[in-house]
Amino acid sequence: MSQATELLGATRAPYVRIVGAISTAHFVSHYYIILLAPLLPFVRADYGVSYTEIGLAFAAFNVVSAALQTPAGFLVDRLGARALLIIGLLIGAGAFVVAGLIDSFWVLVAMFAIAGIGNTVYHPADYALLSHHVPSGRIGQAFSIHTFAGMLGSAVAPVSLLTMQSLWGWRGAFIGAGVLGFAVVGLLLAIGDYPEVETSAPAPRAETDKTAVGWTLLLSSPIVLNLVFFMLIALVSGGLFNYSVVAFGALYGTPVTTANVALSGLLLLSAIGVLAGGVVASHTNRHSLVARLGLGLMGLFALLFAYVDLGSLPLIVAMSALGFFYGVIMPSRDMIVREVTPPGSFGKVFGFVTTGFNIGGIISPLIFGAVMDHGSPRLVFVMAAAFSLIAIATVATRSRSAA
Repeated sequence: MSQATELLGATRAPYVRIVGAISTAHFVSHYYIILLAPLLPFVRADYGVSYTEIGLAFAAFNVVSAALQTPAGFLVDRLGARALLIIGLLIGAGAFVVAGLIDSFWVLVAMFAIAGIGNTVYHPADYALLSHHVPSGRIGQAFSIHTFAGMLGSAVAPVSLLTMQSLWGWRGAFIGAGVLGFAVVGLLLAIGDYPEVETSAPAPRAETDKTAVGWTLLLSSPIVLNLVFFMLIALVSGGLFNYSVVAFGALYGTPVTTANVALSGLLLLSAIGVLAGGVVASHTNRHSLVARLGLGLMGLFALLFAYVDLGSLPLIVAMSALGFFYGVIMPSRDMIVREVTPPGSFGKVFGFVTTGFNIGGIISPLIFGAVMDHGSPRLVFVMAAAFSLIAIATVATRSRSAA
């Protein structure tokens, strides 16, 4: 966490407080994404619904998020990122408090749809705020800390939610999660001064038209390539995060315990890799090269898993290494988007390209689930490798246009 220490060491710099507050909001956004999963057995038992019915809550949240995130980006650029971030937090926190207070399954589904509306603001607002208020020399570190905070929110959510459930029931856990969102709103409001920095908005690289606005900008080739890039990364992570345990078991007879330890290693090293990637992003402008190298190594490891039974310890080490390279590319990924974004358009562009996460998240279970249902676990890793290599092509294409 050396770059976090370095960044936070400049305690007199106003942007340090801003990075901390925005990263805390990102922590909450990932916390809310995970919210239902650990509490699902209790919610399902209480309402007496099927897994398909409870899945409507997940679907409502994700469909609304995917559909409205780009419009939210337009609003961020028009109305201001700070105001929209606060509104989004209030909507999400309020929705979960209502879901906890009102004894109705359909109200719960509706509240997850409303929480999806709140979820749309985080990426466009967060990246716009960081891009406008953090100096260029620190932006790579700021992006890495922001991403790390989101991962931390995902990691903390299950344990804390189950703890609250044991004390107050699942409804109390929902309300507690809502209170967390309200507390972060207070933190954002407490920072009275959000000074902009002149060095934080570089001229766009590649072939982005500096005069393009609205959908003309979003549908330009560099921006669309970023959307595809984010979607492919989501497909790789969706396959490996959600299906590697069962795929290892079906392919090599790997014990569930061993496969889960390997997956935990991947997730832990992903978070560490994000922080390391922040250091890299702060010391080089060759962000596309960093992304290509990281994606290439991820693809090689995925192919290794497809064709070699490594055994317990080597598998854990190799999965952890893949996770590290996955994390390292994240700050460079964000810097690549920033480089092709004209000043004043950070909200709409980041809102649009990060919709790729939602698209990948919708497609991934359909692809990898079908692969496993058809008894082809090797294809989980082969396809993850293929998506990594295709992602390299999108970065390489962008790099050539920027030359």
